[in-house]
Amino acid sequence: MNAKPKEAVIANARIVLADRVIEQGWLAVAEGRIAEFGEGRAPAGAEDAGGDLIMPGLIELHTDHLEAHYVPRPKVFWNPVAAVISYDGQLATSGITTVFDSLRVWREDGAEEVDGRAGVLAAAITTAREASLLRADHFLHLRCEIPMPSVVEEAKELIDRPDVKLMSLMDHTPGQRQFRDEVKLRDYYRGKGGGKTDAELDELFARRFEYQKKYAAANMREIVALAHRYNIPLASHDDTTEENVADAVRDRVSVAEFPTTLEAARSLHQAGIDILMGAPNVVRGGSHSGNIAAVDLAHEGLLDILSSDYIPSSLLMAALQLPEHVPAISLPAAVRTVTKAPAEAVGLTDRGEIATGKRADLIRVHVAGHVPVVRSVWREGHRVA
Repeated sequence: MNAKPKEAVIANARIVLADRVIEQGWLAVAEGRIAEFGEGRAPAGAEDAGGDLIMPGLIELHTDHLEAHYVPRPKVFWNPVAAVISYDGQLATSGITTVFDSLRVWREDGAEEVDGRAGVLAAAITTAREASLLRADHFLHLRCEIPMPSVVEEAKELIDRPDVKLMSLMDHTPGQRQFRDEVKLRDYYRGKGGGKTDAELDELFARRFEYQKKYAAANMREIVALAHRYNIPLASHDDTTEENVADAVRDRVSVAEFPTTLEAARSLHQAGIDILMGAPNVVRGGSHSGNIAAVDLAHEGLLDILSSDYIPSSLLMAALQLPEHVPAISLPAAVRTVTKAPAEAVGLTDRGEIATGKRADLIRVHVAGHVPVVRSVWREGHRVA
């Protein structure tokens, strides 16, 4: 979106700042930035927000939802640029103005059809961006499955792109981390597409055990070194044990995605690592994998960032529900988990809060019962939805 934004004023709004809410406020935008804001009567010519919330645009660090648009059915591959545009539209209308597109950086025969397609999707994002077809601001998050033989090679193919801003260290070997309960992993694959037989899963799991034993240690060293060489923030994934936490500290990770136990979350917090949990976990009231509930961590003061993961609309829903689940969390504090906190975790200092001089990435939200509706979206002062 390259059109120069016009100056605008929004009035009669509940403006959510980083530390408080202006119950009847106004906000002015100029040159794509927040020029000023205040309480009470607004300057002339303001757009009436009808008492709705005005919040910073949401910032999403981990969503692999693009894959569902690219492969909408088993063995059906959609035009990748069209898939990116469709996905981007869903993000914007969910209130997400900055997104880290999580791409699988590995190949594994017989597992997921989107494996090995990171380069295709990254190129499609570039094509859509250069044609000014995107509503949200897109960065890349390289999801690195550490035991996979090709993961280092594929990461190197993408690492020098200027939009790569996050890398995560993952290991989905059965019997550990997210899938300590192997039955849960079997259920997951049985539900994918046409499903897999027990014999096929036995073969897949045996291969994963072999890969972890053969490749994981060396690949971990190389991927971590690669991230540090290019100054890309690192995220750990599904930390479960004290050993996992020690590895995260050793590797200097910035964000711990989806820790699975309270003990791991506590240790990560003590180490100064931001804890990211799934917004669907909050909305559903628990983890679909049977791990620790995000709300339980919030009660302990151990929740820093929320991610929509696989449902874009869950990000806003979860943030607005947090104060209901945990009364000690105020509305501004809840909104920080989807705006200011993720921005700071990855070094984006120009957005994530309503403050003078920050980017005018804004959303207008109407709450109908318990369901939030995004009525308007601005990116750098330009209305995109």
